Amino acid sequence: MRTPLFRPLTLGLLAALALPVAGCARNSAKGDLPYVARDVGTLYSAAKQRLDQGRYKEAAALFDEVERQHPYSVWARRAQLMGAFSYYLNRDYTQSIQGAQRFLSVHPGNRDAPYAYYLVAMSYYEQISDVSRDQKITQQAQDALGELMRRYPNTRYAADARLKLDLVRDHLAGKEMEVGRFYERRRQWLAATLRFRRVIDQYQTTTHTPEALMRLTETYLALGVRGEARKAAAVLGANYPGTEWYQRAFKLMGENPATPIAPVAPGQNIVPPPPRPQVEVLEPLPEGAAQPSNKPAAPAPAPPTPTTTGGDNPAGATGTSGGTPAPGLPPA
Repeated sequence: MRTPLFRPLTLGLLAALALPVAGCARNSAKGDLPYVARDVGTLYSAAKQRLDQGRYKEAAALFDEVERQHPYSVWARRAQLMGAFSYYLNRDYTQSIQGAQRFLSVHPGNRDAPYAYYLVAMSYYEQISDVSRDQKITQQAQDALGELMRRYPNTRYAADARLKLDLVRDHLAGKEMEVGRFYERRRQWLAATLRFRRVIDQYQTTTHTPEALMRLTETYLALGVRGEARKAAAVLGANYPGTEWYQRAFKLMGENPATPIAPVAPGQNIVPPPPRPQVEVLEPLPEGAAQPSNKPAAPAPAPPTPTTTGGDNPAGATGTSGGTPAPGLPPA
């Protein structure tokens, strides 16, 4: 007989408890753009606004949502690249690489493909660690920069990639020298010699070449092959006569540093003389432009938005038909 008395009370409590939960769900849905269906203009403009505010993680999520909710719109292609750019600014380099590579797999012939390759290369480049650590990322940066230069040699991105490739190669040579000195300290002369020879053979234009030649002189003398040591010292004296390494190598050979060691006879196996590093002469930057430095340059503001017609242009996003400005370089 008591059941009818408690049933209305129980139903009433359940209804009362359900109202706040439903209200919270509605409030959360209204303020959570990535998970609510919105028109492409609202989503894209919200993502661009967060990018301008420096909220890069939120911007990347919103750009991804543009691509998910409107995969066939003209803005989906743009959102792919903008999302990769936002991840890059947020230092989420893995996501940036994946986003740029996804853009390239879907739109390999797009006019912004060079920019996507550049984002991949820069994402690897900014993860380069010191020479005491593994250099797999450095090798990947070298490969990505080389791929960009091979595919788009006449773009501004390729010009910037050439400068960064020199720094990457110098870093890889520094790693070889670090390992070679490690073996040398432990008197593992042959292993050390192989490392120093690799610097001479593969990284001749880097700043480590003079030291590598001097270290070769040391290890060859330790191995008892004085003829090879003399060849390395002769190449050092011919190409870098004013360096400290020149003085040390000649003292090791017991020669007078003021008298260059005579070159070996023709036909003998001599270490090829490394060419002098070539310095690229750049045109003066426009007045007021930032001066270049060795510090990795962050990409410029996001790539240009595509030209649209009618109501496809989201609020606050203006179309352009120009090329993408190169990261770290003044616009053309």
